[in-house]
Amino acid sequence: MTAASANWARLNLIYPPSRSDVSEVERISTGIKELDDALEGGIPKGSWVVATGEPGVGKSILAMHFAYAGLKAGDPVVYVTTEQEYRDVVVQARQLGMDFGRYPTYSLGWRKEPEELPQIVVVDIFGLLKVARQLTEKSKEESSDKVKRYAALSVDTLIEAIGEAYKVLEVVEEGRGAPVRHVRLVIDSMSAFWVDKPVMARKYSYQLKIATHRDNVTALLTSQYAPTTGQAYGFGLEHIADGVIHMWMDDVESAREVRRHLIIKKMRMTNHSRKAFDVEIEPGRGLVLRQ
Repeated sequence: MTAASANWARLNLIYPPSRSDVSEVERISTGIKELDDALEGGIPKGSWVVATGEPGVGKSILAMHFAYAGLKAGDPVVYVTTEQEYRDVVVQARQLGMDFGRYPTYSLGWRKEPEELPQIVVVDIFGLLKVARQLTEKSKEESSDKVKRYAALSVDTLIEAIGEAYKVLEVVEEGRGAPVRHVRLVIDSMSAFWVDKPVMARKYSYQLKIATHRDNVTALLTSQYAPTTGQAYGFGLEHIADGVIHMWMDDVESAREVRRHLIIKKMRMTNHSRKAFDVEIEPGRGLVLRQ
């Protein structure tokens, strides 16, 4: 036993971990049993978790699992997608055994009002463009001399769009910004908001978390890594996240096949598994994890 291990053992004898502390942490399912088991039952409620990795490793599919588990559990879902149109998300998810079409859906990009209370509100690039125009018009009304023009892929627009989605889902009360019901928030991917200004990643990440982090919101965000360098498009999101799930693949030229992997790098309030999973993407099942 190392000196560090001996010290840790002595501390546990003097201050044993409280079972009540562990049991009091409410867990939110990722939608993948093996990952939930590795997280002592799931993600701690109210956490911000980021899934990192290069294109093709399965981050978007992990986001689908998380959102779909919420829909099945009765949680309202805000699904921000900057990588593809939501209809493509629905088609891919159905191929992987997740039928999003079963649940009432509304997109912020639509001109019509929702005909029924949705369970999932989609914020794609068209919804972000609509919100950006609304913010710009509001700025013109407030001051014709100093008009602030909002871009679709700006954090200010994203924050406003999330707030609008909460209103559509009817999870916020008048005069209160925090949802009164538990909401799942998916943003796939955050890298789109600083791809032209990667040095701003940490500032934008803090800005978003301060504006939208609430005890009743559990978030899963994805962050792109460059396949050429293996580095993130801007550093900062991982630093403010409560949990980091990293996904990667072996070098395909050396392996001569696609071999994907996943590991939990950190998760607050959780004695998570330290071992990596091998990951397969299977029709009708989605992400299949094996250790």
